[in-house]
Amino acid sequence: MSDKWKSGIAFSQLTDVGMRRANNQDSLACLPASSGERFADRGHLFVVADGMGAHAAGEMASRIATDHIAMQYFRSIEGNCAEALRVAVEEANIEIFRRGQQNPEFYNMGTTASSLVLLSSGALIAHVGDSRIYRLRNGVLEQLTFDHSLVWEFEASGQMEPGSVLGQAIPKNVITRSLGPNDVVNVDIEGPFPIQVNDCFLLCSDGLSGQVEDEEIATLLDCLPEDLAARVLVDLANLRGGPDNSTVIIVRVDESFTNASNDAKPSNKRQRNSQSAVSPLLIGTVVSCFLGAAVLGGMAAFGVKEALGPMVVAIILGLISVAVCLVQYFQSSGNTSRKPLPQVPGGKGPYRRYNAQPTKELFERLGQTVEELREAANQRNWLMDWRKIDELKKQSAEALANKDSKAAIRLQAERIIETMHQLRELNNRAANETAIDH
Repeated sequence: MSDKWKSGIAFSQLTDVGMRRANNQDSLACLPASSGERFADRGHLFVVADGMGAHAAGEMASRIATDHIAMQYFRSIEGNCAEALRVAVEEANIEIFRRGQQNPEFYNMGTTASSLVLLSSGALIAHVGDSRIYRLRNGVLEQLTFDHSLVWEFEASGQMEPGSVLGQAIPKNVITRSLGPNDVVNVDIEGPFPIQVNDCFLLCSDGLSGQVEDEEIATLLDCLPEDLAARVLVDLANLRGGPDNSTVIIVRVDESFTNASNDAKPSNKRQRNSQSAVSPLLIGTVVSCFLGAAVLGGMAAFGVKEALGPMVVAIILGLISVAVCLVQYFQSSGNTSRKPLPQVPGGKGPYRRYNAQPTKELFERLGQTVEELREAANQRNWLMDWRKIDELKKQSAEALANKDSKAAIRLQAERIIETMHQLRELNNRAANETAIDH
């Protein structure tokens, strides 16, 4: 990788099994471009998948999704990145379906898959399921993906008002679309969305969005660097019960992104591939057939009647080869002749917006999560060290009193992280004592 190449982004990734699951059925992939040429060809790719299925089926499904989407997307000769991404997701679906049909233990396994590609022309999204992609810009968090869930589908159809009693009664985790259960899947393509310096993108599984409110996500992303934001989001979900695996990818666009976009030059690899899409062997066959037919025709003209039959056969074979060459050519050029995606915005998103402005109410809500754990620890006589947690509480309160709301949120986030650290230490000690007893 060239020392001069700057990707224009900073990112952080984190996946966690949660507090109640035995294994992690989430998967992720972070594949930033390693050169300007690679960025111009395919951009930066990020994928989050949340698997479903008994035993190891969900874990396998999500892993196949992230691996196949990345592999198929980067190996594609398709010049249209959005189309290449859509096909990559469809190919992943076919592979998951095939694996599920082969083994009864994996039958009907499935996974969500949300993919983000950052290009010089904008952000592209391919989406199936209820894992989400957000964009934070200028203090506003936008959800760029539509949840393929029963609740969202009812609301979109007009049969139910958002936030209604009926909507609250429907389980949020009932999804209507996923990769794997069927051999064909409908993939949502969103974008290209414009990209600006300081934009922040979040990909997450519903283990996070189910426990952390959108306004909390917005404020924490706005107030914290990506590493700290990823850690506190996952820890907050776990402190609130952690009933599911949580996975987070945070990508922040920095000042060098514009230069990366301007300086990147695409390779001619895909052009070469499309030019060589017609098999050289077939081209050679065409030439050989018609040359042979010419020679045999000359022999027939000089009275060699036996050459007429082979000449006709050579002409027929040549014509057949020409037809096959034309089919290959139009199949390969058909991809590049597709109607290009409309310019910004290209999909129906964003679907929802949230204010990222830090408030006292949100500050107190974050603190309440820690206090609820403290109460549980006192009732159950858990041996936890609260000194650092209490010191951070004092500092955060002082920052809030000084009207430094972002610092107050940051200190509150550190308090949440320290609380989760203490809880992990407690669980590790308990696990070690249990192992010794046995």
